[in-house]
Amino acid sequence: MEKILVAEDDVSIREELTALLQANGYQVVSAPPCDLALLDINLPGESGFEACRRLRQHSDVPVIFLTARESAEDEILGFGVGADDYIRKPYNSSVLLARIARLLKRKSNPTMTVRELTLSLADMTVHFQGNSAELTKNETRILACLMQKELCTKQEIIEDLWNNSLYIDENTLYVNINRLRDKLKRMGAENYIRTVRGVGYRL
Repeated sequence: MEKILVAEDDVSIREELTALLQANGYQVVSAPPCDLALLDINLPGESGFEACRRLRQHSDVPVIFLTARESAEDEILGFGVGADDYIRKPYNSSVLLARIARLLKRKSNPTMTVRELTLSLADMTVHFQGNSAELTKNETRILACLMQKELCTKQEIIEDLWNNSLYIDENTLYVNINRLRDKLKRMGAENYIRTVRGVGYRL
């Protein structure tokens, strides 16, 4: 049973979250170790930002901020201290559960394989027919996004990178796609990433 740390100062919301998570097969804990952390920003003693920063010093578990704070600055700061996702209250239960499941799945599946191409998320390397190459964080997340779906729009890739604390715009995406293509080509995996004109990319 996967353990989820819930740090929430509102008792009624904490009880609501606990009931929701337990009903969906998760164990709720109030301190590490855990498999995923669900943090409010407004916490007694220290802010959620500080809690996330402290957690990141010794753990890479997925972190989701669940907060009523709506400013873009708070969201940017949240990703900056190492959060994987940022959800505003009032939250949708189905959306929250889907985000949790996605992050836990990514954590429990450190390698992905599509048509002889294997991506290792843990050490950010890609392997093809005995050859391997090291990837940057951006390249790793882009390739992971492409390997998870039949077609990824540019916006989906950009949003996935943004949710994982890697700010990127369309021009930067284009540069990273070309660098990733070059690395795959040198490994013998030429033309693996195909452009869908006006939409995005696919493998």
